[in-house]
Amino acid sequence: MGILNMIKGQLIDVIEWTDSSSNTMVHKYDMNGKEIMMGAQLTVRESQAAVFVNEGQMADVFEPGRYELQTSNMPILTALKSWKYGFNSPFKADVYFVNTKQFLDMKWGTSNPVMMRDAEFGMIRLRAFGIYSFKVTDPSTFLKEVFGTSALFTVEGVEGQIKRTLVSGLSDAIAESKIPALDLAANYEELATYAMQAINPKLAALGLTLCSFVIENISLPEEVEKSMDKRTSMGVLGNLDQYAKYQAAEAMREAANNDNGGMAGMGVGMGAGAAMGQMFAQSFNTAPAAQPAAAPAAMAVCPACGAQIAAGSKFCPECGAKQNAGAFCTACGAAIPAGTKFCPECGAKQ
Repeated sequence: MGILNMIKGQLIDVIEWTDSSSNTMVHKYDMNGKEIMMGAQLTVRESQAAVFVNEGQMADVFEPGRYELQTSNMPILTALKSWKYGFNSPFKADVYFVNTKQFLDMKWGTSNPVMMRDAEFGMIRLRAFGIYSFKVTDPSTFLKEVFGTSALFTVEGVEGQIKRTLVSGLSDAIAESKIPALDLAANYEELATYAMQAINPKLAALGLTLCSFVIENISLPEEVEKSMDKRTSMGVLGNLDQYAKYQAAEAMREAANNDNGGMAGMGVGMGAGAAMGQMFAQSFNTAPAAQPAAAPAAMAVCPACGAQIAAGSKFCPECGAKQNAGAFCTACGAAIPAGTKFCPECGAKQ
């Protein structure tokens, strides 16, 4: 019994892995120099995959479930080891557990500005940041292309590669979308979707898939943001002439309130007050006052030839006859007695 127990102690009859971390992607099962018993129980939990490797060569992959290891469910390993039918002896192999869950809340950002050609502002530099999530979809490809033979592999091993791929894909998305810089904030979701379509084929070559890609912010250069702020202010103010006068008044008010100027400050204040008064007077009187229309000239009739002449004329321009200026109404031209104060025809004062 002692020898039998010692032999059993050198064999592994249960293989499983419980993940207690949040960032482990691959865990190599610790054999501790032991061999795997044929018929051993293999437990693969949800969001896991178990990969058997024989002398550095990829063998069988087990999806979530409970297995009793036999030659029937290890066809690749059986072929690699040239096991004959009915093989029931212990064997050696490396077992890797690959975490296939989503790794969430991974942060990304542009370490260097992304160049963009904008129709309105020309060449500008953009910075962006956000979060993403990914997972392993092809354990075999991931082990071959990324993992290698380490005993432990975490997300830090692929984080840099994914971030650079994300930034490259986003740059292409922004350039090809040709969305104006002022409209980028309204198209974050569309840009993220477009970028994911460009990024996933590149990650598939590593056995990975980008599950979500969120753009939290795309920031413009400081000078562009200042230009946008000024444009917004002008749009709110509406009247640029009034805005310019208001700015000048504010500048003069600050100069007048400067306590460090002494008598000079007082002079500036007096000048500012006068200028402000003149400025506001001009701002409220910009439209010229309408001039009343000139009244038509009064006409009279020449008593000699009957021609129409200007009222009060001393001589008729047609016949040259001398006119009696007091004998005609200055408004309607009717003949009136000399010395009359009001015309009996139209009532006009003479």
